[in-house]
Amino acid sequence: MKMPTAHRIALLFNGNKIYDRDIIAGIAAYLNTTRVSWDLFLEEDFRCRLPGIERWQGDGIIADFDDPAVCAALAHSRLPVVAVGGSYARAEDYPAGIPYVATDNFKIVKLAYEHLVEAGLTRFACFSLPEADVNRWAQERETAFCALMQRDHMRADVYRGVATSAPAWDEAVEQQIAWLNSLEKPVGIIAVSDARARQLLQACMHAGIAVPEQVALIGIDNDPLARMLTRIPLSSVIQGTEEMGRTAAHLLHQMLNGARLSGTRILVPPAGLNVLASTCHQPFQHPQVMQARHFIRQYACQGIKTEQVADYVGVSRSSLEAHFRQELGRSVHDEILHFKLDAAKTLLARGPGQVAEVAVRCGFTTVQYMHAVFKRELGCTPREFQQRSGPPP
Repeated sequence: MKMPTAHRIALLFNGNKIYDRDIIAGIAAYLNTTRVSWDLFLEEDFRCRLPGIERWQGDGIIADFDDPAVCAALAHSRLPVVAVGGSYARAEDYPAGIPYVATDNFKIVKLAYEHLVEAGLTRFACFSLPEADVNRWAQERETAFCALMQRDHMRADVYRGVATSAPAWDEAVEQQIAWLNSLEKPVGIIAVSDARARQLLQACMHAGIAVPEQVALIGIDNDPLARMLTRIPLSSVIQGTEEMGRTAAHLLHQMLNGARLSGTRILVPPAGLNVLASTCHQPFQHPQVMQARHFIRQYACQGIKTEQVADYVGVSRSSLEAHFRQELGRSVHDEILHFKLDAAKTLLARGPGQVAEVAVRCGFTTVQYMHAVFKRELGCTPREFQQRSGPPP
């Protein structure tokens, strides 16, 4: 039996970013489902290093063309190259003579915008990045946002802020808070990435701005690390990055077999939405209810009591209870319990783990109390819920 020809392929990506990692995963999926035999060159620490790439003795390259340095380094490559990156509003901004697989920036922003509209919001803003060659993808998402605002006859409020750095962190947060305070609320904000959304979410926490009641915030990337680093679970657009990786690998496979694809351009739409608490907008008549839920959402699992919530809002316990009954039809205590239960369900659904540990992390005084709450609210024990929600064997 004749073995397929092995080719040496370089993957020029920054695997420290979720976007690049998912593209690499898509390339791997293509290799695992075909008879392609590739030896992959990828730096051990997953960082993209370009010096000497022009002398690399390989057979083909798949590279992240959102990085201007990569574009320049491969401009005169004699090897087959497939470019991966963001889409552009102007056709002339795409690299010439190279097959290009793009994430569809317009459809990504449109999906985020439509989600915020469906949440009942009527004012919108965009949190972007400073203009720079390395941030072209962010500027394209700005362009998409502005086009949607113009289409719907609304003001396009775009804030770029400053680049993230340790020395400028405090100043950056202060500027973000000033921008947030300047916005008429409630407002839906689209951040150009989950990393940017996480920063703005922290600024909201510092400023006491209720998320999602005053600011409903959605990011892009569906980065699990960003979700773990936020007190309020972050909604996000899921890019079609794995599909991009599979498509790029398929194009390079064709080129290695003699296909001429220099003018090929493929735009991959987003894969969907991961809707979490940061965009579950619900308008309230009483501002005290909004402020109280903001506090509860952050600290429910730390064992807070109704009195502490009332102190935070600055009203008597009886007044707050009356507002909650009127707006939500339940007590402050029930609302705290609701958030603790949701947190426990999330932890249990992630996989095997100790129920006792979940009870402690979610602020239940005892395992028995959490057991009673699950039976009363869900009709099952925590262990039964875990077994029912876990991945199939």
